[in-house]
This record gives sequence, structure tokens and C-alpha cells, in this order.
Amino acid sequence: MKKILMTGIVLIAAFMQQGMAQDKTVSTQLSPLLSLYYNIKDALVSSNAGVAAAKADEFVKAAAQVDMSSMPPAVHNAYMPLAAKLSADAKAIAEAKDISKQREYFKTFSDNFYQLAKAVPLSAQPVYQEYCPMKKAYWLSSSNTVKNPYYGSQMLTCGKVSDTIK
Repeated sequence: MKKILMTGIVLIAAFMQQGMAQDKTVSTQLSPLLSLYYNIKDALVSSNAGVAAAKADEFVKAAAQVDMSSMPPAVHNAYMPLAAKLSADAKAIAEAKDISKQREYFKTFSDNFYQLAKAVPLSAQPVYQEYCPMKKAYWLSSSNTVKNPYYGSQMLTCGKVSDTIK
């Protein structure tokens, strides 16, 4: 009886480990969206409204191609309520030709993307949430070096890392 109980405990522990390992798997469908998000952020850092609009348009197209039916349930449940919001935010950035308007839309885009990044592994590398105290706004970065998309070269290093998603 003890052997059966011990075998059962070992099997349960093994399945739990396997489940936890799967939870850490980077979402291959959603990780390209993170790369496009970074491209939009970098264009705003450079104060390049044309590139920001083009990359935001790419984001909208890529988001439309995501096949939600092939996602694991946990990823689907995290992405589903944010999908339309992220696309609408990116579309607003794409349609705005004024850099200050794009930066306004980027606030909401960043907040929504942070929710996704917290819920779904999007990268094998850390994702840094950074904060601009002047705008009271956040953004995501692949580096812990602050490059502020809300002010560009005017206040390039204004901000701080507020969270690290591993």
C-alpha cells in the first residue's frame, strides 16, 4: 500500500512539474507581436512618426493573423480579452500621423500589452516595464536601459524600471 501511495505521489509531482514547464513556454504565436511592439516603441523613441505608423500597421496585420484556435487554453484565455484592445490601440497609432497623438495612444497600448506580457510568456528574455514620471505612463522594453518613447531625445533617459517579467 505504501508503494502504491508513493508511486502516486511521484506521478502527481511529475505531472505538476510538466505542467509548470509548459506554462513557461514562450508563445510562438504571440511573441512576434512583442517584437512589433518594441519596433513601435523604438520609432517613438526616435520621434519617427512615419515608422511608428508603419510598424503599428504591421502589428494590426500580424494580430489579425493570430490563430486563436490553436493556442493552449491558458494563452487563449489571456489573449482573448486583450486582442481587440491591442489591435484598436495599434490602429490608432497607425492612423495618427502626429507623434504626440501616437504617444498618447501608446500609453493605453503599453498598459494592455503589459497585461498580456504578465499573463503569457512572450520572450525567453526578460521584458522590462519602465515608467515615465513626467507623463505618468509605462512602456515595455527588452533592455533595462531607459529610452523614453514619450519624450524621445528631449528626455531620453527620463524614467525607471518598475517591473521585470522573466
